[in-house]
Parts: sequence; structure tokens; C-alpha cells
Amino acid sequence: MTARSMSKGANLPVDAPDVQVELSWAEGAGGPDIDASALLLAQDGRVRDDTDFVFYNQPLHASGAVRHLGKRRDAGTMTDTVRVDLRSLESAITRVVLCASADGGTFGQVRGLTLRLLGTGSGSELARFEMQAGTETAFIAGELYLREGRWKFRAVGQGYASGLAGVATDFGITVDEEPERAPTSAGPAPLTPPPLTPPSPLAPPPPLAAPSPVAPPLAPPPAAPASGGVSGARLSKEEERLPVDMRKRLSLRKEQVAVSLRKHGAVGVSARVVLVLDASGSMSFLYSRGVVADVVERMAAVAAQLDDDGEMQAWTFASEAARLPDLRLGELPEWLRLHVRVGEMSLFRRSKKPRRGMEPGQIDMRTIGIQNEEQKAIAQVRSYARENPAAAPTLVLFFSDGGVHRDAAIERELRAAVEEPIFWQFVGLGRSDYGVLERFDTLPGRRVDNVGFFAVDDISTVPDQELYDRLLSEFPSWIKAARHAGIL
Repeated sequence: MTARSMSKGANLPVDAPDVQVELSWAEGAGGPDIDASALLLAQDGRVRDDTDFVFYNQPLHASGAVRHLGKRRDAGTMTDTVRVDLRSLESAITRVVLCASADGGTFGQVRGLTLRLLGTGSGSELARFEMQAGTETAFIAGELYLREGRWKFRAVGQGYASGLAGVATDFGITVDEEPERAPTSAGPAPLTPPPLTPPSPLAPPPPLAAPSPVAPPLAPPPAAPASGGVSGARLSKEEERLPVDMRKRLSLRKEQVAVSLRKHGAVGVSARVVLVLDASGSMSFLYSRGVVADVVERMAAVAAQLDDDGEMQAWTFASEAARLPDLRLGELPEWLRLHVRVGEMSLFRRSKKPRRGMEPGQIDMRTIGIQNEEQKAIAQVRSYARENPAAAPTLVLFFSDGGVHRDAAIERELRAAVEEPIFWQFVGLGRSDYGVLERFDTLPGRRVDNVGFFAVDDISTVPDQELYDRLLSEFPSWIKAARHAGIL
């Protein structure tokens, strides 16, 4: 054993601030496809949420510290690499578990399975760990861990017979589907001893999957405008199809939207209303509590008051964006049940099978993912508005809980949209890190200010009238400026 060759359980200090973990194996016909991945663990030995899993379907951690670089082929050897910038890891992260998984076979069919730890800057080899396997379909190959303020690397070599899903579930990742069985003629996979130190964490309880949201529980109707308040809510036959309590809430909320428009000098204004919902993993709690469903119901009143046809176009987004079926007032309860859903992470990218239990018109939320890519939703809405011009301006109601990390791409999209008849009203739902969205009001070089932003700690506690006042505070002034500039 050379100074850099490691046996199972051995560890060494890591002085390089930025490393690459390279998994390599001999290319061979008929063997499984091998993938590298990484789990970012907190002090309790679990991920904080599904975004702490970096793999082929989610190649970049939100912090930017861990990135899946992908595969290369060189002279009969395949490699798959994960890069870890130890300086950029969040303070809550104390371990980075480095995994390997086999798709379409077992590791016993793979020759030359080796993990190499390399310094990113120098390319020098810091450690090498050669692994032996039988019928395992996943491995914890090694781990980077923080000990007394210093990062170290340990060669682990712990095998799993349950594939990538088994590894991910053990560390708290939500997995709601079973992988296809790997072909094998051997019996059950032998249990491989766990790493020597530190001891493996106790098996966590099964993760709680966020239930599909339903229409929010019926709440007392919001207070009607005070005596002498301004009416002007437009009536719609679609409302007659709604449950009585929902119909009453909608009617009162339309009155409050009309009051807000009157306050801002926008009586009689019409607009095409578009709703965009953040479906990223960090939103799971808000979906499971019915907060997002309640937001949709409250925004339906804005569309009912501003949009002549009472319909609202809608998008969902996380890692990807997708248009949802149009929201028609008379179908509101069913729309909430079918389409207000959080994104999911698909471990099995090669599966083309439709999701079990999906109903017609539903989006497979595995295709949406769990990370934040606001610019993709912005681009799709812009494309829709160009391809479907309307006589009235477009008001986009864009809800997100933050975690914005694509500032440059978002700014490019919104700057390009300045000359388009679209006003973008962003609403922050509790978290911070809204990035460029918070700064857009002060960004120079735009003929008109086409973006509004505000954030609330808990939108469910904000009274309807206050919410509509804030939501519609900048839209009327944009209309005037856009008309003056010839945009409208």
C-alpha cells in the first residue's frame, strides 16, 4: 500500500480547499451504468431537505459548493466526478457522503472500481481507494467529514442491495417510487461492514412525504368593506358553480380588489392575469399546510376582477418550469386538488413510465424537480405572451420563497421584458435570499420599472385587504409609464 492508497476505514486529513472525487471503472460490454452522487449531511447525520442531494438529475447544490461534473471516457476507462468546494459549504454541513450506484446490474459486474480524491487546482492525487463488490447496487465509497475544525477523508466501502434509493432514504431523502430490480443470479447481497468510525447514524424514521394539497379548510369569510366602501366587483356566472362558502369568500375578495384599484387610481383597469407558483423542495411545508392553495384562491379574486374572461393562466416551476391548465373560476376546487403540488426529485432518470395514479391534465412533478430556476418560468411566460398577444396588459403574480441563485439569468430575462406589455409582481413567502428581485427597483438602464417586489413572513396572517393593496400598488403606475413610453 502506497502512501496515498487507502484500505477500508482508513482516513487522512484534507488540506486542499477544493477537491474532486473521481469514481472510475473499466468500460465493459453488458455492464451496468455507474453514477456518482453526494449527500450533504448536517450534525444529526441527515440531509436537511431533498436539495442536499447532488446527483445526475440535480447536478448543482443551491450553495454552489457541490457540483456533479458528469462522465468522461478515456482509453477504456469511464469516470464520473463530483467536485466539492470545502470553503463554500454552509456551516450546518459537517459531512459530505460520496456515493456510487449501478443501474442495470450490480457492482460485481464492474472491474476496477476505484475512488480517487484529487486537488482541484493542482490535479494531484490526494487519496486512492480500490473497492471490491458482489451483488451490491449502491456504495458509500467515502466521505469528507469535519473533525475539530479540519476536513478529513475516510474510505468507507459500505454496500447496499437497495440501489441509490436505499442510500438516499437512509439519510432522509424522500423517495416515493421503487427502482427497477437489477438482474442477478446470485442470492441476497452480503452485508458489508459499516465504516469503523464514526459509527453510522441510527436508521432514521421514514421521511414524511408532503401530502398532495387540497383546497384549504374553510375559514371565516373576510370582513366586508366598511359601510360606504366602493363596490365595483364584476360578477361571473362561473361563480355560481362554486361551493357556497367559497363563492362568498370570492365575492368579498373581489370587492376588496376593487377597493385597492380605486385607492391607486385604477378603476376600470383590465389585465390578463398570470399566476406563477414556486414548487421547489423548500416550499413543501407551505404546500402541506394548504398555504399555497389558499394563495391561489386569493389570487383567483384578482383574476376575476381584472380579467374579462375570469380565467388565469398558471405556471409551476422548480428545476424546470411547466404551464398548468388554465384556472377557471367554476373549477377552482378541483383545480386546487389537481394542480397545487410541490415538485419532486426523480432518482430514476432513465424510466419513461408515466407516474402511477396521475389524473388527466396533471403535471408529473418529477419533471419539475426541487431546485430554484426562476428564469425558466419567466422565459416561458414571456414566450406565451408574445405568441398570444392580448389587448390588455399582462399582470404576472409570481410567488417564491427565495433561495434565488440565478441572478444574472433572471436579470437578463426581466431587462429584456422591459419593452413588453407585462408587469411582474413578485411576492416573497417567508425565506430570504431573493437576490436580484429585491434590488430590481434600483437597477438603472430601464425605460420603465416593470418589476415589483415585497416579502411577507407568513402570508396566511396577512389580511386580504392589505395583501391586495400591496399586490396592486405598483401595477397602475407602471401602466401609466408604459403608455407614456409607447409600450402599451
